[in-house]
Amino acid sequence: MAQGGARRVRIIAGEWRGRRIRAPRGAGVRPTTDRIREAWMGAIGARLEGARVLDLFAGTGALGLEALSRGALEAVFVERARSALRLLERNIGELGAGTRSRVVRSDAIRYLGRSSSEGFDLALADPPYGRGYAAALLLRVAERPFAQELWVEHPTREPLPELPGLRQRSYGDTTLTIWERPG
Repeated sequence: MAQGGARRVRIIAGEWRGRRIRAPRGAGVRPTTDRIREAWMGAIGARLEGARVLDLFAGTGALGLEALSRGALEAVFVERARSALRLLERNIGELGAGTRSRVVRSDAIRYLGRSSSEGFDLALADPPYGRGYAAALLLRVAERPFAQELWVEHPTREPLPELPGLRQRSYGDTTLTIWERPG
């Protein structure tokens, strides 16, 4: 059992394979499972090498840190909850990922609305379920692309906008929806 009321989530592959990062306990916390994260990163594959990654609704940073472990050049983590930010910054520090990471304290949707939001190779998002965030992210990226690809985890039954070119990978009750920038 981890200290300080936190549990541990492991990095699956790459530079930090097998290392564990801290994740909060609690009924309201739903980190991406190892199985889904492994499938997700495996599907992205070699596109992680040298990529600029945006981790929206970052929580403890499991997605962005996994991407860095697998060869991403840098990751920007966007999170608004103070408790998650403390764990995120601690996880980044414990892995020695500080020079390749930037943490932004902000609501993810608001962050994307800023005119200064940067172009990323990959954007990864595991937003809270049942609040319409997956649909909002897809509409935002289609309207004003902030990444070459957006990968969003959401409940399989969650209604999403019909956008050209969306692909999906389902894992039981969880689905990854992928949007790619046209052209």
